[in-house]
Parts: sequence; structure tokens; C-alpha cells
Amino acid sequence: MEIVTTRAALAEALAVRNGRPRGFVPTMGALHAGHISLVERARRENRVVVVSVFVNPTQFNDPGDLERYPRTPQEDIRLLDKAGTDIVFMPAPQEIYPEPDTRVFVLAGVSEVMEGATRPGHFNGVAQVVSRLFDLVRPDRAYFGEKDFQQVAVIRAMCRECGYGLDIVACPTVREDDGLAMSSRNTLLDPAHRAAAPAIYRAMDRAAQEVREALAKGSSLSVAEVERRVTEEINSEQLLEVIYFRLVNAHTLAPARSWDEEGGVQGCVAVQAGTVRLIDNLRFI
Repeated sequence: MEIVTTRAALAEALAVRNGRPRGFVPTMGALHAGHISLVERARRENRVVVVSVFVNPTQFNDPGDLERYPRTPQEDIRLLDKAGTDIVFMPAPQEIYPEPDTRVFVLAGVSEVMEGATRPGHFNGVAQVVSRLFDLVRPDRAYFGEKDFQQVAVIRAMCRECGYGLDIVACPTVREDDGLAMSSRNTLLDPAHRAAAPAIYRAMDRAAQEVREALAKGSSLSVAEVERRVTEEINSEQLLEVIYFRLVNAHTLAPARSWDEEGGVQGCVAVQAGTVRLIDNLRFI
């Protein structure tokens, strides 16, 4: 495995390993089993695997959140080597942004709702960094976890907007044994908030089962009623506060109006757990 920190060194490493197809896994580090599952899939499906480790400043609208974001570079290197990575790109910010990035992306309307509405500028920053990384790595396939469901939709919209001809591969969310979606931010939870956090998945999973059972019997709960129930159940945990829970069209991210949305219905949630913001999602139909 080769570790590079500059654009020039990355270009040289890619020239040496010029096999195709080339798989790419962009990360912000503090890696866990969810990230490694992406790398392992990329390893199975490509001749060359590149992973970036870069905490992107342009997608943080809270400087404190950027400062607190966990960083574990040595452990990341160990895990990536074990997973069969060929090239690890660990740049400094000036390598990605030698000049300020002033680009503004349209993103087909998928960036304005949910995370976009509550974190202004976040997804434009995601599009900035991912497009720059795509330009540097030139992958055939790029791998992202479905835990960041809206982000995957944003990146696909960005690819259409910019004309990138690569496959965006969305991989299943990896969960802890108690159901909590794996996230680098989980390491920031204190013991009490960590114990409360699995209620997020439990509430969504219970509601999804109720919806499916009702539909199978020829009846149904309304979308609004399910949104209310899930929100109230999570908020019943005193250490958790729902920022939003939305049932949306799984393709367009527009608010779901019924359970027969073309493309399915996805439940998406953001929850404040002390100082830590947690997100998750689950397919309902």
C-alpha cells in the first residue's frame, strides 16, 4: 500500500498502477467497519483501489464541528492496509483547495431539503470536494455508504451536472449490534448518549414494520401520522432531540404523499444527542 499526500504524488502513484477498473472510496477518516465494507467491495470489483482520507472544511457550517471531528490517521492506515487498499491519499487542505472554491452547484433540488435545510452550504461543500477528488483520482467506480442517503443522491446529481461518466455504488448501512448506524461521530458520544442512541433505529424499524403490516391487511397509516409517531418515540428518550424525521420519495427526496410513491419511500432522520448530530435512514416501502 502506498500513502501519498500531494496531488503530484497521487498522479505518479496512479500512473504506476494504471490498471482498470479503478475503484475509489472517499472518506473523512476515523474509519470503522462501515468504511471498511466499502473498501472491501471496491477490492472485489476493481483492479486498483484508492481511498482518500480528508476532513473537508467546506462542508462544515459550524467551525466547532470541524474542530471536533475525530481524526485517527495511524489507525486508518492500519485498517486500509489490512483491507487491501492500493493507494491512500491523505492531503492537506491546500492540496485540494490551492485557491478558494467558489463553485455553486444546482444539484437537481436534492440538496435543499433535510440536511440541506438545516445545514446551509453543507452539500455544496460535499459537491466541491467530491468533484475535485474525482478529477484527481479519475475512478471508474466510487463507493458510498447508504447511511448518508441524501449525500448519495447529491453526488449522483453532481455527477449528472458535471458530466462524470462513472458508477456511483451505494452500499448498505453497517450497524452496531444494537442497531445504531456506524458513524465516525459515534466515538464522540458520552456513555449516556451512546446508550440512548439505538432508539433512533428502533423507532424507525418499528414504524416501518407497522406500515408494512397495515398495508398487507389492506389498511394503512397516513404518512403524517407515521412521521409524528417516530418523532415522538425518539423524543421520549430524554437525551435525544429530533431535528427532523421525514418520509420522502426514495428517488427525488420530495416529501412522500402516500405509500405508493414510484421508487419507494425512505425515512430519513437527524437527531441531536448532546453535542453530537446523528443521522440515519431506513426504507419503509
